[in-house]
Amino acid sequence: MRMIFLHTTVFLWILCGVSAEYQNVALQGRATQSTIINDVRYGFLSAAINAIDGNQDTDFYRGSCSHTDRNLSPWWRVDLLKPYKIAYIKVTNRINYGSRINGAEILIGNSLSDNGNHNPRCAVITSIPDGATQTFYCHGMTGRYVNIILRGKTEYLQLCEVEVWTADSN
Repeated sequence: MRMIFLHTTVFLWILCGVSAEYQNVALQGRATQSTIINDVRYGFLSAAINAIDGNQDTDFYRGSCSHTDRNLSPWWRVDLLKPYKIAYIKVTNRINYGSRINGAEILIGNSLSDNGNHNPRCAVITSIPDGATQTFYCHGMTGRYVNIILRGKTEYLQLCEVEVWTADSN
């Protein structure tokens, strides 16, 4: 298997002579989340869209991470604007307080019932080291919405980048 990088959002995967072009469709999506951090010093840094800005900077104070307030079952969602068959999702964790993401569920589907938090599960994030990126394979699950939720926990949800990779064409 050999990978050839074309640019930051698209790469060509060559495997046994068959190629597929993958793209990060989250970059064109619309993000929202349950809350923003309730702190006048940092609230402006915590917008949901920061997690799909294409910048994997893991330092929250540089303005490239999303951050909810500390609530029960905080969630974040990206609307991909149409359904895609999703190959995998990459999640980049904050450089500090990284254990807050432990137990988060990644959901994919077409429903906005309970803000999309009843869609089928792709994966559970058991842990991602501080400042690290982890890949979760969704095996072709199809959906317009990708949610990340800390179901049943009273916690902050912070995401420095969420990439949603598909071979579907725009």
